[in-house]
Amino acid sequence: MNKKMNLLALAAVASCALTSGAAFAQDAQGPWLVRARAVNLDSANKDTTGLGLSVNDKAIPEVDVSYFFTKNIAAELILTVPQKHDVRASTLGGKIGTLKHLPPSLLLQYHFDAPGFKPYVGAGLNYTRFSSVHLPAGVGIDKSSWGAALQAGVDIPLSRNLYLNVDVKKVYIQTDVFAGGAKAGTFKVDPVLFGIGLGYRF
Repeated sequence: MNKKMNLLALAAVASCALTSGAAFAQDAQGPWLVRARAVNLDSANKDTTGLGLSVNDKAIPEVDVSYFFTKNIAAELILTVPQKHDVRASTLGGKIGTLKHLPPSLLLQYHFDAPGFKPYVGAGLNYTRFSSVHLPAGVGIDKSSWGAALQAGVDIPLSRNLYLNVDVKKVYIQTDVFAGGAKAGTFKVDPVLFGIGLGYRF
C-alpha cells in the first residue's frame, strides 16, 4: 500500500511539474518589448487666438520600448525624431511659418489576457519640446508643453517573439501664442496618432 501511495504521489508531483513547466515555457518571455511603427498624426488644431492657426497632418516614424513588471502591467516609452510642420493661419491667407516638435511620452499599460491576441490600454504623460520656430516677426510660442496621453492597442503574435502591432493614441499638446510680447491665446495640437508596426519581445 505504501509503495502504491508513493508511486501515486510521485506521479502527481511529476504531472504538476510537467504542467507548470509547460505553462512557464509558454509564458516565459523576456520583460522587454521593442516596437517600430509607422504613425499617422492627425492634429485637432484648436485655436483661441482668432488667427485660425493649424499645423499639417503627416506620417511619422515611431519607436517604443516597453518593460513588463508583471504579465499584465508594463511601462512604455514612446520616441520619435523632431518633426517639422508648416504653420498656417486661415485669417492671414495660408502658411505663415514652420516649427519642429519632439513629443516623447511615458505610459503605464494594462495588457489583457485573451486567446490569440494581446489587447492593452495605457495612460500617461507627454512632454513636447518645440524648436526651430520660424514665425512672423513679433510672434512667438511657449516652447514646452506637458499633457496627458491615452492609448489603446493590440499585439497579434506572428511567432513566439514577433508581433504585429496596431495602436491608437490621443496626446494633449498645446502652447501659448504671443504677439508683441503679450499672450494672444492658446493653440492646441491635441493629435490622434494611429500606428501600425512590428514588435519583438525578449
